[in-house]
Amino acid sequence: MAHLRETQLRQCAEAAVDGRLAELAAAQHGVVSLTQLRGLGLGARAAQYRGARGRLHRVHRGVYAVGHRLLSPDGNRVAAVLACGPGAVLSHRSAAAAWGIRASHRARIEVTRTGRGRVSPRIEIHGVVSLAPDDTTHLRAIPITSLARTLVDLAAVIPEPALERAVHEAEVLRLLDVAAVHAAIARAPNRRGIAALRAILGTPSPGPTRSALERRFLALCRGGDLPMPRLNAWVALDERRVEVDALWEPERLIVELDGAATHHTTRRFHEDRRRDAALAARGYVVVRLTWPRVAGEPGAVVEELGRVLALRRAFAAHHHAAYG
Repeated sequence: MAHLRETQLRQCAEAAVDGRLAELAAAQHGVVSLTQLRGLGLGARAAQYRGARGRLHRVHRGVYAVGHRLLSPDGNRVAAVLACGPGAVLSHRSAAAAWGIRASHRARIEVTRTGRGRVSPRIEIHGVVSLAPDDTTHLRAIPITSLARTLVDLAAVIPEPALERAVHEAEVLRLLDVAAVHAAIARAPNRRGIAALRAILGTPSPGPTRSALERRFLALCRGGDLPMPRLNAWVALDERRVEVDALWEPERLIVELDGAATHHTTRRFHEDRRRDAALAARGYVVVRLTWPRVAGEPGAVVEELGRVLALRRAFAAHHHAAYG
């Protein structure tokens, strides 16, 4: 009877520990470290015991998935950080992917920690002497570099056009804090790529984008070396102001991006043409582009817009020379 009671007590204690283990894993996207297991009263032998029974699955040395082997992207990110020890954070391209500002298809997850040393062939370590508290944070329970520090790190490892797109995407997602990025730069002023990042931050923002079509058009302008327009800009028309999708003010060129949801109705079709005529009467040229053209004919669109801009500049110069 005493032996039975002892067994029952041991089973209850084990169930209580497993309950706490499950709660911890649920808060960390399904993974735990051996250090955390020890904090629950479990050591290496207990981990082996649970591993043999399918309760724990080794991800990296000293890091386990709880209950099953399938981990989400965030689960793999947390596992990589835990494998690198206290103070480690997700960083560089992996952090950019977690923030949603740049996709990464790299096989290895990037982690920054104090000191170097190889942890796993599936983890790329970036060693630092120290990380300022303002350079780290948590995102969805992942220890990670702040968005500002992530941009500083990205500047050192990706080309300038890709960095510019990442900065723009951060702005689109309303994550970009320019002052915070400058503060992060001040803490690492000699890092590679800092000059490019400063130049990008110094370029006036074209304004917020509102749709996938506008984002694609903006990328088309950047990729085609066209001067950047102002997006969602206001133009004076009679006694009112009208909003246009993209505006090159010096050339008085407007591009309207016609998405099916907002433009393909009879009433809107006629309203748009009426407004185009009113804008033309005030010296604006209006070019209308659809998704098939922006996505399917980017080269032709860039060439056409480049020619229109050049003609508008030439016309303005001739007018100024002729009439002062």
